[in-house]
Amino acid sequence: MGFLRGFIEFERIEQSHVPVEERVKSFCEIYGTLSDEEAKIQAGRCMDCGIPFCMHQCPLHNDSPDFNEFVSQGQMSKAYNVLSATNNFPEITGRICPALCEEGCTLGIHRKSVGIKSVERKIAEYAFENGLVKPVLTKRTGKKVAVVGSGPAALAAAAQLNRFGHDVTVFEKMNKIGGLLRYGIPDFKLPKEILDRRIAILQQEGITFKTSTIVGARKDLENGVHNDSLTEVRAQELLDSFDAVVLAPGSETPRDLKLPGRELKGIYFALDFLIAQNRENNGDCPNPIDVKGKNVVVIGGGETASDCIGVSVRKGAKSVTQLDYHDELPESVDPAVAWPDWRKIKRTSTSHEEGCTRMFSTNTTAFTGKDKLEAVQTQKVKWGIGRQFSGIEGTQSSIDADVVLIAMGYSHPSSALIKEFNLETDKRGNIKASVEGPDAYRTSNEKVFAAGDGRKGQSLVVYAIAEGRACADAVNNYLNR
Repeated sequence: MGFLRGFIEFERIEQSHVPVEERVKSFCEIYGTLSDEEAKIQAGRCMDCGIPFCMHQCPLHNDSPDFNEFVSQGQMSKAYNVLSATNNFPEITGRICPALCEEGCTLGIHRKSVGIKSVERKIAEYAFENGLVKPVLTKRTGKKVAVVGSGPAALAAAAQLNRFGHDVTVFEKMNKIGGLLRYGIPDFKLPKEILDRRIAILQQEGITFKTSTIVGARKDLENGVHNDSLTEVRAQELLDSFDAVVLAPGSETPRDLKLPGRELKGIYFALDFLIAQNRENNGDCPNPIDVKGKNVVVIGGGETASDCIGVSVRKGAKSVTQLDYHDELPESVDPAVAWPDWRKIKRTSTSHEEGCTRMFSTNTTAFTGKDKLEAVQTQKVKWGIGRQFSGIEGTQSSIDADVVLIAMGYSHPSSALIKEFNLETDKRGNIKASVEGPDAYRTSNEKVFAAGDGRKGQSLVVYAIAEGRACADAVNNYLNR
């Protein structure tokens, strides 16, 4: 364990962060990295439990007790070796993972949990700063694998397959690699230079990246699915040229609100706004969705909605209102009852802190205006059995709105890719592939495998990385049979 009495003698150390009044002026990263001494103290609070629930709760099963012990002893190189054995991108999860591991920390039953996420980030940053992150070159097998997509699942699969010795080519329809890590997550949460330095390592390891290249036909993409492609590649070309194909497209098709007034100007999908802003921050082109001095309404209660709030505030919105049809949750629950599972509580993000009116149990019923959006019509709801809700009579209301951002999540991957390979899907439209047995991650086409949100539905980055790694194992077994 870390320090013998560390969990008793030391309190949790939170990461430094930029004050609200300063951070809303730019898209610079909000959180800082722990100092060497802070990391030692934080890691030293780990109790090295006999049954480490933190590892169980983490989809990657990171060995938190071991890397915490090494950090507390100042042995950062050993800590990085332990962490990188299970996590391809700790510098990313150390920034944007919701820290499921900390929810399962035994110390969290009666005190504040160990800051595992902040320690993970510290290990990764130390490793990069001190030259511990180096390209791993392996003997080639002569087998070739195509990976479609370049989000966390795709990159994890590509990284693992490349280290198995296979020649990996990644096909991405956007003009840069990273998927939603690059285009969906704001810079104040994940600076893109953090992503670029990792991609540079992957390139040095031998992975080939082909950007602005779509597998399938552009014309078949659904509304709201973004695309920079200049080149089309057909499925048969990949099947003929590669020994295996991994599909990791993410869950790209946004859920829409087909309500009266949806055609009015001023209503956008969340990613229309977020992607455009990340492009602007990169110096590509100005964000065409102007929210400065305007009333912005964000519909949805998840991370994407929160990101829209933070970006809107930084872009000078007059007001930002978030509509969530779920009931407002309590701010705390008895840890002894909820532990080690994810607590169902009201969570306030850094974007919420920056200025936002949150409305719960509120359903959107219509958009109104003349030619362009002027207001959003709402009604309070009550929830019943079977996740069904109904409107409460007499609670209708109207909210002034110049811009609406629909952040209600994603339905399934683009059906264009599924049609291209003629694959079976589940009832939600995701690529059908079991995760167990000898055919794990294999689709209805023997040479084609699937992983990430495009297979399981929208989820977290850490789950995507875990699926990418597991899928790579399955592909490797297939190629070596």
